[in-house]
Amino acid sequence: MAQRALILSLFVLTVSQKAPAALIQTEHTVMAAVGEQACLNCQLMKSKDVHQVTWQKILPDGESNVATYNKYSKKLVNLGFQGKVELINAGLQNSSILIRNVTEEDEGCYRCMFNTYPDGALIATTCLKLYELHGPVLHVRESNFSEEVIVFCSATGRPAPTVTLSVLHHKLNFSTHSFKNTNGTVTVYTTGVLRRSYDNSTQVECEVQVPSVPLKKDSVMIPAVQLSSEDGSKVDTGSNVAGITLVIAAVVIVSLVVLLCFLR
Repeated sequence: MAQRALILSLFVLTVSQKAPAALIQTEHTVMAAVGEQACLNCQLMKSKDVHQVTWQKILPDGESNVATYNKYSKKLVNLGFQGKVELINAGLQNSSILIRNVTEEDEGCYRCMFNTYPDGALIATTCLKLYELHGPVLHVRESNFSEEVIVFCSATGRPAPTVTLSVLHHKLNFSTHSFKNTNGTVTVYTTGVLRRSYDNSTQVECEVQVPSVPLKKDSVMIPAVQLSSEDGSKVDTGSNVAGITLVIAAVVIVSLVVLLCFLR
């Protein structure tokens, strides 16, 4: 039986063909963060007589077998990928590999081959692309003018991230700069000057993102401008308004009490 399986595997590998897109379902590109894990999956959309499923990594000088699953010897991960790659969801119609702790060496394209009889090996390709995203780092500092603050936000990633500063109901003039780091990542920083409000605190938000990856964001509240009182101390205009409101309310209540006593 084992000899028959070996002969059959050798036969179908010699009749390889690229599967039509509708025959094998797979993601063209899988994004993964450096240091995390990535899952690559291939699924036959039409039932076939599959004897073996093989995963290969495409190299500049050819292919390297990563893992194999068949109805006779079950799961097999090649020596060079043991501890790094795991066959999950192993089956003859649906197959997935899990790559742990992904690094730049794992980036690239992988082939899944469904070795069938009598059609030969049906092949599809899926590519693993890595990204890094650190941040956002959001800072606010006073400017030379009390009515203004300088807002600074940065992020580091691969590929270059976008950094966006926004303030609700305010116009923010900003400039963006970037530089490339020695490890291939790019740091992007955006700086803006915000005119502070005299009556309400203002929320500044920073969003950072790399392509095809959910954005990350952070926010900070900038207090309202404080006005100087006669004795030189600073008074927050928001608190001042609240105090005036309380005084007015107290006067109204006292007036009502006096009026009720008079009516009696």
